Amino acid sequence: MIDIHCHILSGIDDGAKTSRDTLTMLKSAIDEGITVITATPHHNPEFNNESPLILKKVEEVQDLIDAYHLPIQILPGQEVRIYGDLLKDFAQGKLLTVAGTSNYMLIEFPSNHVPEYAKELFYHMQLQGIQPILVHPERNTKIIEHPEILFNFIEQGVLSQITASSITGHFGKKIQKLTFQIIENHLTHFVASDAHNVTSRAFKMKEAFEIIEERYGSDLSQRFKDNAQSVILNKSVYEGSPTRIKKTKFLGVF
Repeated sequence: MIDIHCHILSGIDDGAKTSRDTLTMLKSAIDEGITVITATPHHNPEFNNESPLILKKVEEVQDLIDAYHLPIQILPGQEVRIYGDLLKDFAQGKLLTVAGTSNYMLIEFPSNHVPEYAKELFYHMQLQGIQPILVHPERNTKIIEHPEILFNFIEQGVLSQITASSITGHFGKKIQKLTFQIIENHLTHFVASDAHNVTSRAFKMKEAFEIIEERYGSDLSQRFKDNAQSVILNKSVYEGSPTRIKKTKFLGVF
């Protein structure tokens, strides 16, 4: 199993604090059945993590893996908060794609809104051969209120990644329900942990995939896993045909 979104690099964002935390997370990931992790620290106004630092920290994690002979692989990546100069900074080598070599980039929205320029920026990213993956849309306040926003992005060719803990209900029943609707309407392409630690923000990948298999069958579960592998190999992913999330009708009123 491949995890394309994880905050396992120590001391540079709100994920692992120390190398001991990183080691604990690595061992937890192995217990979950994860064989490859893409380390994706935040790059946003609070945490300015650019490519050179990330590559250096990934080397440190690789040293840990080698020292303890752990059966897991670490790859570089980044969770980029959307901003106007994204393409300029990418051209200058400040930003990383998933695995550091693919055409896929993890993009995060602010938690409480969707920037108006997002559609245009995604368009220009795609023109330049960068495939945006919108992370955890199920936790964005604006998308929770207006899920058609996500449909419009997926129709545009944007991919999305939901969080394992959203599937398991860690973020509450409302987000869990929307996450299931996103899956059922083919509005997502990946499941990842977005793990920050092994307690309050743990991996939950094994449990999430068990729920997916129980609710939707093994074919869909395998498709999510195959898509994650395709990303790190820089191959095309299965996209499916998105549909709109229907509003629930209650006592004859929408």
